[in-house]
Amino acid sequence: MSISIHKVEKIARLAKLSFSQKEKENFTDQFNQILTFMEKLNELDTETVEPTTHVLDLQNAMRGDTSKTGLSQDEALDNAPRSKSGFFSVPKVLDKQ
Repeated sequence: MSISIHKVEKIARLAKLSFSQKEKENFTDQFNQILTFMEKLNELDTETVEPTTHVLDLQNAMRGDTSKTGLSQDEALDNAPRSKSGFFSVPKVLDKQ
C-alpha cells in the first residue's frame, strides 16, 4: 500500500488545510516511509506474544472514598469578585434578540 499525492490532497481538503506542492510531496514521502516501516513490523512473528493494553504492568493508585466537609457558602464566595444574594455574580453572556 502506498499513499499518492492525490490522497494527501484529499486528506488536506477534508482537514481544511492548504499546502504548497512541495509540502504535499514531502507529506507523501513521509507517509510512504511510515507505511514501509509498518510493513516491516508485520513481518515479525507475534504468535507467542500475549495481547496487552500497556507495555508496563500498572495499577491505578486509588485513595479511599472518604467523606469530607466542603466549603460553606460564605467561604466559597470569599474570593469571588462579585456575589449577589449568596451566588456568584457574572456578566451576562447571552442577549435576547
